[in-house]
Amino acid sequence: MSIQTVINQSDLRHLRAEWDKNTQSVAFVPTMGALHAGHLSLIKQAKKQYDRVIASIFVNPKQFGPKEDFEKYPRTLQSDLNLLSEVECDAAYLPTASEIYPKAFQTFVVNETQENDLCGRSRPGHFRGVLTVVAKLFNLVQPHAAFFGKKDYQQVRLIEIMTKDLNFPIKIVPCETMREQNGLAMSSRNKYLPPETLDQAATLYRAMKLAQDAFESGEKDPAKLINLATDTIKKDNAFEIDYVELRQQSDLAAFTNIVEVPAVLLVAAHFNGVRLIDNMEFHVKGQARDLDQSNSTEDGFLASASTNEDVQK
Repeated sequence: MSIQTVINQSDLRHLRAEWDKNTQSVAFVPTMGALHAGHLSLIKQAKKQYDRVIASIFVNPKQFGPKEDFEKYPRTLQSDLNLLSEVECDAAYLPTASEIYPKAFQTFVVNETQENDLCGRSRPGHFRGVLTVVAKLFNLVQPHAAFFGKKDYQQVRLIEIMTKDLNFPIKIVPCETMREQNGLAMSSRNKYLPPETLDQAATLYRAMKLAQDAFESGEKDPAKLINLATDTIKKDNAFEIDYVELRQQSDLAAFTNIVEVPAVLLVAAHFNGVRLIDNMEFHVKGQARDLDQSNSTEDGFLASASTNEDVQK
């Protein structure tokens, strides 16, 4: 199967009109290309639930800081299209920067509460760029649902909030992080790492797993859980920690006392010059989680209180 590619807005609207004419449900997977098994898992899950699936490939300049890796971000378009064809994705939207950000563009979407928290602290303006491009893509593609990996947990949360706040009639479907056999979260930026360092990079996963095991064994003090993960990472001098935080799954609020609602441990660190992020959910016995159950404006937002850094990824 060869995938249908769409470059401009008029052709995209024509394609969507055809699908609407046939009353076909449409799922959307936004990416920045350099696709891996995590992205493909989103396509596969979307195909199980919706008649048509469209993916976008767009390296979004607005979510990169001035000293970040926009220019060297891996671009593997032909390989990406081949992979999308293999999983029978129906169409790929491949907009240009001028298509998304026409001359004199000046309107942005900002989450005023969480813009500068967690990843936002070290990547100012990042989430403004993410939310703006996702809002534009939602408006262009007009999907019934959008699928996102939970590797960038904060990103998915902010997209859920934006979808509710701006009344997009779109179901947000968070999907589990895909991992290598050693636990390393799959990421396009892993391509920057020499193959011989990949097991060492999985230190983040092992640190989170130690904290999760302690939690399941009865430790509910957030500071102790954070310190356990932090100390494990610090034993390897190749890592420079950006943050290690334990937050509530429902709204990413910090814990002030014991962990008594579903939690998520979020980690960001630089390793061999590459910024890695990851997370692990901690579930309180008897309580349902979060990201996999909070969905859309039609299904209710954050009904219960569970891949990809840069989804645009």
